[in-house]
Amino acid sequence: MPGTNLTREEAQQRATLLTVDSYEIDLDLSGAQEGGTYRSATTVRFDVAETGAESFIDLVAPAVHEVTLNGDTLDPDAVFKDSRIALPGLLEGRNVLRVVADCAYTNTGEGLHRFVDPVDEQAYLYTQFEVPDARRVFASFEQPDLKATFQFTVRAPEGWTVISNSPTPEAQDNVWVFEPTPRISTYITALIVGPYHSVHSVYEKDGQSVPLGIYCRPSLAEYLDSDAIFEVTRQGFEWFQQKFDYAYPFEKYDQLFVPEFNAGAMENAGAVTIRDQYVFRSKVTDAAYEMRAETILHELAHMWFGDLVTMEWWNDLWLNESFATYTSIACQAYAPGSRWPHAWTTFANSMKTWAYRQDQLPSTHPIMAEIRDLDDVLVNFDGITYAKGASVLKQLVAYVGMDEFFRGVQAYFKRHAYGNTRLADLLGALEETSGRDLSTWSKKWLETAGINILRPEIETDADGVITSFAIRQEAPALPAGAKGEPTLRPHRIAVGLYDVDAATGKLVRDDHDGRIELDVDGELTAVAQLVGRRRPAVVLLNDDDLSYAKVRLDEQSLAFVTEHLGDFASSLPRALCWASAWDMTRDAELPTRDYLSLVLSGIAKESDIGVVQSLQRQVKLALDLYAAPATREALLTRWTDATLAHLRSADAGSDHQLAWARAFAATARTPEQLDLLEALLDGSQTVEGLVVDTELRWALVQRLAAVGRFDEAEIAAEYERDRTAAGERHAATARAARPTSEAKAEAWASVVDSDKLPNAVQEAVIAGFVQTDQRELLAEYTDKYFESVKGVWDSRSHEMAQQIAIGLYPAIQVSEETLRKTDAWFSSAEPNAALRRLVSESRSGIERALKAQAADA
Repeated sequence: MPGTNLTREEAQQRATLLTVDSYEIDLDLSGAQEGGTYRSATTVRFDVAETGAESFIDLVAPAVHEVTLNGDTLDPDAVFKDSRIALPGLLEGRNVLRVVADCAYTNTGEGLHRFVDPVDEQAYLYTQFEVPDARRVFASFEQPDLKATFQFTVRAPEGWTVISNSPTPEAQDNVWVFEPTPRISTYITALIVGPYHSVHSVYEKDGQSVPLGIYCRPSLAEYLDSDAIFEVTRQGFEWFQQKFDYAYPFEKYDQLFVPEFNAGAMENAGAVTIRDQYVFRSKVTDAAYEMRAETILHELAHMWFGDLVTMEWWNDLWLNESFATYTSIACQAYAPGSRWPHAWTTFANSMKTWAYRQDQLPSTHPIMAEIRDLDDVLVNFDGITYAKGASVLKQLVAYVGMDEFFRGVQAYFKRHAYGNTRLADLLGALEETSGRDLSTWSKKWLETAGINILRPEIETDADGVITSFAIRQEAPALPAGAKGEPTLRPHRIAVGLYDVDAATGKLVRDDHDGRIELDVDGELTAVAQLVGRRRPAVVLLNDDDLSYAKVRLDEQSLAFVTEHLGDFASSLPRALCWASAWDMTRDAELPTRDYLSLVLSGIAKESDIGVVQSLQRQVKLALDLYAAPATREALLTRWTDATLAHLRSADAGSDHQLAWARAFAATARTPEQLDLLEALLDGSQTVEGLVVDTELRWALVQRLAAVGRFDEAEIAAEYERDRTAAGERHAATARAARPTSEAKAEAWASVVDSDKLPNAVQEAVIAGFVQTDQRELLAEYTDKYFESVKGVWDSRSHEMAQQIAIGLYPAIQVSEETLRKTDAWFSSAEPNAALRRLVSESRSGIERALKAQAADA
């Protein structure tokens, strides 16, 4: 459908011509329990700059029954084509359009998603409109700079609840008539409909009173820890309103935990939707609670940055997401009473590694990407847009000063409330408050791609006194196929000097003179302040993680850290050193066997559970993809033995114990280890303090299925214990994981040959299908992938097609042959830019793995 791909040029032309005043949207969802389609009637009032002009409004619908423009009836068959309704002969000034259509419920997480809970067999609905899917529910001018007010009227089944951006009114005969919203963009309007369970509270401060609501399905209500969620929410209200100096801009704030959600959450104005996996059914580590809190705060920050003030076009999507990410982490780190003052450690450990990985792909792009059309933006919700952008904002804060940064943000909100902006509007406000010229900074940081590497160059005399200290900056060549040139950038960084404290044995930084902050620019920056000082045990560049760069240790520091990485007293320098080691492993500078040894030598001393879990994931990935094939099994055995030893030695009932239990379950391989998994499941063996609860049981079942110990009977029996939506997904994963040709064929057919699976179940099947222990069994699917992926892309919705294009690429078939087959497919299939990008990113993973395997040989 070519009409679905709106170009930036089309959007600019439409914004020049039109000013949208209001929408009145009437939806009949009374048949939602049965599904199918529903009646959507939309009245739009908008002004036009010139008489006789033509334009169009967007709509994705199975049928259009009525199009009335300024009282004239238009033939739907004549004006509705390719998901657009043509609007000919517009009048200068006020125009009124009415469209009546049948719109469809979806099971893809796009538009109006419909889900039936197997527990109560009730339907639950929610909308997801970003980027361009409001048009799946009502006729709309689908672009962020055509803001309007939205008035929803909804008919729903008896006993259901309807939530939208405006406060929920009293229903009359099962009809909810909402008050109009403030002026907002189409993509942040929302409807959540169904027999949802709810808990209510209020945020009150200095006469301000904001109603708060939390919603979930009744089958999850017993697990809903609403007090903890309200606590984080209130903390965010307090901190953001102080830092932004602008009161929360909407009438109420609801958070709705919804099923089969594709992303983490969505910043619908006053009605945030969040994936309901964040309602924890079983024990999780504190890292999961920290991640949920970051998600809650991220969406709350969007109420100002994104909803109150909105980007003009999607090329500034990065600023939207980066700002919300940066401020959510900052709130966790700095807000009084926060449970997670170490949030920057988590950021360095997870977000930054995502950014570094994304920035080394052939699809890397400047933070301020060129977004030509909707196809471009749909594949741009990536590690550059979120994580690199937030990292660079953190660098910007260090560059201009935190107080100056937030004073600029305050001026920006006041100046542009309920309007649309470009990056220049924010940078202009920051220049006013900081006195810094940001044009060069912006050009080098936001308009170029790639990562710099920072290395210390240190010379000492015979007594260990520093005689010369400089920081060398490198700009490596961009990945093959990437656009742009390598760029040296200005960095505001700290240099940390660490020595062993004699009393504690810990690596510490002297509070008085153990840290120097400076500007690094160009190829070589001399650091005269360190000349004449005794050389410490460890010199750490980019201490406190102020900038965005790969950091390398000098030879002496690296040797010391290799033996003492777990001895840093603070979690952030440990995380930075762990990240540097992981970088080196991915870059084939550190053999996988040495990375494994480094982790095994230091992980027992790692107190930060988020870092522990990241290390566990990274080791498993390195062993599966980066280890030399000849020694891979020996390294996996060494790792698995270590996971079991740590499981047995961890404190009873601790987060570390649970993390090690999951790591062991993911890799158990010997008959004795698999016997233990079965024994933990049936209760014939126990580990003191370890509760084998619902989610952990499924982890054990899935591994036992993947190695052929469990088959349909055992999987079905486990599902009988957990007849829930989550249980359905877990069972689908276990079935697809079984090591038989029949199981793989069945899983493949359900995803590729059929389009009936809901988004979350499709994702679960793909997760089970791809097993790194099953390379030979899966080898035949390399050709099948290339035979089918273009057809899938052309026929499925974006979310569903992207899951398949990424998830079923033969990433575990690390060989030159996979590269050749990928290149042959590029030549013959001629995929569009979005699909080409996704497949090229997966291809680059094969290239990286081949280099790493060679380094490990």
